Amino acid sequence: MSCELLLKTFRNGDSLAIQDVPLVALMEFLQAVVELTGLGWRIATYFGIPDKDGVSLWCVLAGSNQLLGTFRSRAEGSLPSITNACPEAHLFEREVAEQCRIPLEGHPWFKPVRYQPPLRQDPDNGERGRNNGILPGVGDFYRVEGAEIHEVAVGPVHAGIIEPGHFRFQCHGETVYHLEIALGYQHRGLERVLVGGPHAATMAQMETAAGDTTIGHGLAYAMIREGLAEIKAPPRSDCLRAVALELERLANHCGDLGALAGDVGFLPTMSFCGRIRGDLLNASAELCGSRFGRGLVRPGGVYFDCPPNKAGALMKRLDEIRRDYTGAVKLLWDAPSVMARFENTGRVSNVDAIDLGLVGPAARACGIMRDVRRDHPFGVYRTVAPPVSVESGGDVLARAKLRWQESLASLEFVVDRLGSLPDGEILLACGDARRERIAVVLVEGWRGEICHVAITDTAGRFLRYKVTDPSFHNWNGLAMSLRGQQISDFPLCNKSFNLSYCGFDL
Repeated sequence: MSCELLLKTFRNGDSLAIQDVPLVALMEFLQAVVELTGLGWRIATYFGIPDKDGVSLWCVLAGSNQLLGTFRSRAEGSLPSITNACPEAHLFEREVAEQCRIPLEGHPWFKPVRYQPPLRQDPDNGERGRNNGILPGVGDFYRVEGAEIHEVAVGPVHAGIIEPGHFRFQCHGETVYHLEIALGYQHRGLERVLVGGPHAATMAQMETAAGDTTIGHGLAYAMIREGLAEIKAPPRSDCLRAVALELERLANHCGDLGALAGDVGFLPTMSFCGRIRGDLLNASAELCGSRFGRGLVRPGGVYFDCPPNKAGALMKRLDEIRRDYTGAVKLLWDAPSVMARFENTGRVSNVDAIDLGLVGPAARACGIMRDVRRDHPFGVYRTVAPPVSVESGGDVLARAKLRWQESLASLEFVVDRLGSLPDGEILLACGDARRERIAVVLVEGWRGEICHVAITDTAGRFLRYKVTDPSFHNWNGLAMSLRGQQISDFPLCNKSFNLSYCGFDL
C-alpha cells in the first residue's frame, strides 16, 4: 500500500471532519512520515494531544500540487523517534515528548525545547539530569572534548533591546565547531490558554504571538475561524489583507537590511533603512491606525476599509519609499568592504536546509523554491502573487539579496493591489465553529511559513490549537550556519536569519 494513500488530502484553509482523518497504527504512521518526506512531502507541523490513555499524534504534511495531507495515530507508554531517518522531525518530537510527558525512544539529542523537562530516557537518573523543571536553558549541552577546545556561553541576557536566548559555542581558537541554542525564556503558555476558545481575547493573543508578525499570525487565525465556520472572506478584504501582509514583509526586510549594514559598521545604509522602515510602518498605520497592523484583520474579513483617496496617498508614499530604499541598498551592494563580510559567511548547504526543513527566506537563500503564496495559495494569492526569488549561495549575502528582491516584488504587488481594489463589503459575520473538525492554515509570513491548526471538540470549542512559527523550523539553520565560522561572525549570521524568540517560545 502506498504511504500516500494513508493521507487525507485537502487545500490550505479547508476544514475536515475528525472522523475523516485516517487513524493509523503507530509504527505504520512513523514509517509513513519517513517515506513521505523522502517523496517530497515535508512536515508543516506535528503535535500531540495527551489523554488518560496515552497521546493522540497528529501530523500535517505539505506536498506538491497545492495539496496538504494529514493523518493521526496513538502512542501509549513511549514514542519511538524517527529523527535519525527524518531530521526535520527532531524538534517536533522533542516538543511532543515535553508537552505530552511521553518518553521518546532513540532520539539522538533528547533535551527540553522550552522550560519543561522531558521524561528522561535514563530510568536510573531520578533527578532528570540537570533540569529542575523550573528554569529554561537548564540541562545538558553538547560538548566537544580536547585540550584546546573552549566553550563560550552567550546570553540569555544580551546587550541592548533584544529578547532572551542562550547560545553555547564549542570553539577551537576563533573557529566554531558547534553552536547549541537554548530557548524558552519567553514561554507564555499561549497554546494552553487557547484551549476552550475562541475567547474574547484570542485575536489579540494571536496578533502578539510574534509581535513583528501581527498580520501573519492574525491572518492565519482569521482563516482558521473562517474554515471552521465554512465561509470565505470577501474579495475586497482579501486584497486588503494581502496589502497588509506585504507591508509587514517590507518593513521587516528593510529593517533587516539596515541591521545587517550596522553589524558590519556600514552606517549610511543602516541609517537610511532605519528611517525607511519607519515610513513602511507608518503606511500600515494609515490602513488601520496601528504601525504593526493590529486591529485590521478579523475573522470574516478586515475591520478597516481603504477608500480611493487613502489608496492613492499610499501609492504615492510607496513610490517615494521605493526611490529611497533603492538608493540605500545600492550603497550596500557597491561597498567592497560589505561584500567581503557578507560573502561566504554563515553558509548553509542546500542539503542541510532540506534535511532541517527550513522555510521562508532562509530556505530560498539555499536554492529551495518554497513559498506558501505559490505552493499553497490563499486569498488573493490564488489569482495573483509576487514572483518567488531564490538564491543558491546559502550565506549572509544570499539572505540579504533575497530580502531585497522580495522587497521589490512586494512593493510592486502592493501598488498593483491598491490600484485595483474590487468593490464590495469588507467584513462578513463569522459564525461558530463546527463541531469535531480540524482546520489547517498556512500563511507566508515575512520569516516564512506560519502554520495554524485548530481541532474542535463536541461543543465546537478548541480542543487543541497548534501554532508553528517559521522560527521553529529555522533556529537550527542558524546553528548550522556557524559551523566552521569565526565566532565574531555570530552577530552577522544571527541578524541574517533574524528569528523570533517569542514566536518559538509559545
